[in-house]
Amino acid sequence: MKIGELTTATKVPAKTIRYYEKISLLPPPYRAANGYRHYRAKDAETLVFIRRCRELNIAIDDIKRLLDVQQNPNASCTEVDNIIADQLARVQQTQRELAMLEASLVKLASSCTHHQIQDCTILQELKSCAG
Repeated sequence: MKIGELTTATKVPAKTIRYYEKISLLPPPYRAANGYRHYRAKDAETLVFIRRCRELNIAIDDIKRLLDVQQNPNASCTEVDNIIADQLARVQQTQRELAMLEASLVKLASSCTHHQIQDCTILQELKSCAG
């Protein structure tokens, strides 16, 4: 299939596909005499896998590792488990940080009862070294 067909089948933009080829996340496609890229069904499967990993915010290096481990189907899946556990820990840490950010913004949003910039508690708090 050509790159346009691949983008439709995988919901991955052509620009992204070319980028994945450039960084060796996706193997280079067969090129016809006219220079057009031609992809196999396996490439579509790999792209869907990569897209799903990116939706989970898994880093490119980790996706490379996940693709590599699939070359040995009889190996232990410990590395896969570790990658997912590490990603889960990163997401949970981000959630904690976002909750703290939300609490700070809620506090700021409710702190100002003045209607003039000169008396704005929010601006004063943002300028303060104590924050």
